[in-house]
Amino acid sequence: MAAPQLGRAQLEEKDRDDLIQIAKALGLKGVSAANKADLIAKILEETMAPQSDDKRQASAKPLGADGEPLADWEVELAEHEGTPIAPDARVRGGDRGDSRGGDRGDSRGGDRGDRGDRGDRGDSRGGDRGDRNYRDRNFNDGGNRNRRRRGRRRGGPRDDGPQGDDRYELETIEENQPMSNDPVQVEGYLDLRDEGYGFLRLGGYLGTRNDAYVSVRFTRQYGLRKGDHITGLSRPAGRNEKNPALLEVHTVNGESPEKARNRKKFEDLTPLFPDEKLVLSSLADPLNMTARIIDLISPIGKGQRGIIVSPPKAGKTTVMKTIATSIEKNHPEVKLIVLLIDERPEEVTDMRRTVKGEVIASTFDRPSDEHTQVAELAIEKAKRMVEAGEDVVIILDGITRLSRAYNLAAPATGRIMSGGIDAGALYPPKKFFGAARNIEEGGSLTILATALVETNSRMDEAIFEEFKGTGNMELRLDRRLAERRI
Repeated sequence: MAAPQLGRAQLEEKDRDDLIQIAKALGLKGVSAANKADLIAKILEETMAPQSDDKRQASAKPLGADGEPLADWEVELAEHEGTPIAPDARVRGGDRGDSRGGDRGDSRGGDRGDRGDRGDRGDSRGGDRGDRNYRDRNFNDGGNRNRRRRGRRRGGPRDDGPQGDDRYELETIEENQPMSNDPVQVEGYLDLRDEGYGFLRLGGYLGTRNDAYVSVRFTRQYGLRKGDHITGLSRPAGRNEKNPALLEVHTVNGESPEKARNRKKFEDLTPLFPDEKLVLSSLADPLNMTARIIDLISPIGKGQRGIIVSPPKAGKTTVMKTIATSIEKNHPEVKLIVLLIDERPEEVTDMRRTVKGEVIASTFDRPSDEHTQVAELAIEKAKRMVEAGEDVVIILDGITRLSRAYNLAAPATGRIMSGGIDAGALYPPKKFFGAARNIEEGGSLTILATALVETNSRMDEAIFEEFKGTGNMELRLDRRLAERRI
């Protein structure tokens, strides 16, 4: 029947009842249970003026598996790859040989003889489904190309096609790369979150895309703790995952997972005063006067909690190097960790070339969050080693910069102390420094931290005053003596 041409915008402004009345006026049946979108589609199909064969052929464009018309460059890409395009693919503005038209031709072909030109749509639903599956199979190729096409249309950059052959070559490389699902041997330190899950840090102490995800089930099953050194197997990340996932746990801190489950916590071990001296001087190096003076004036023992108080440019870095190298020579059984926070990059390189032990660093050009993350994982790693009965020495440079980093990274409590430092920002570095102790059951954790004074900063003075009473050893450097080369 003849009907005026209705636009989609006009139909979308009407409610569902008005659309039902329009559909009934056009002679459509079975519209009472249809939703608004189907009603608009049926009305537009009914009122659409038939196009000539030339226009229909000119506007005909094949559709992809997602039901959207292919762009010209996508058709050329499919032809270039040799992907057949289904001859009976649905086209925009042309003969609509889809399942909807076929169903209408089957069920309503008798009582709608005035539209005999649609009787040739009467394919069965099963045949249409077969054609649709054929199109999906031809355009799918594992689903990768269609997913990329939908991403370009809906969320990707809006351009008309690839820039030359760059995009085609990129997609070809992605499709030709084999995706291996075989388990991979992994090894790293566990960074555990408060929620119970964590990540196995494979490339250091900061997060990367290669870190393996550790589920809550693994942490509870094996009693894993933050800082544990874990070896095991992981599977590659899935299509909707950011990180690989840990599948098996082989060892925890070099021991079997069953043995690690029954270990004591660091907080439950009995702390004692230092009772064994770490001798720094050596007969093989009699000219090392710094080590000899420290042994005489301020000796260091296993489990010591010491502060090296120094003004700027007074030689604290030289003293730290001397202590580190002396411990490595005279006490090879001790695990040495040099932790540099907010330090200059050239100082980090020099320390790594001087000390044979592990040097963990976060330079001053990195954000405060990285400073705190590196420090927390390093101290937890040391605690796990002490739980195993080992003697660990941490040389921290410095406690002042670490407190400043927590002052920036930690959430504010609203209680501001002298110098502008938040009261809650001092608890994490105090917890770090307070972990140093001698253990009665075996093992010890020694921490030697530097603190800055005479910097004309009230914040540095407040930080030093807070930590002055927490240590059991203090070594103070004098700038005037350093200027005299003493």
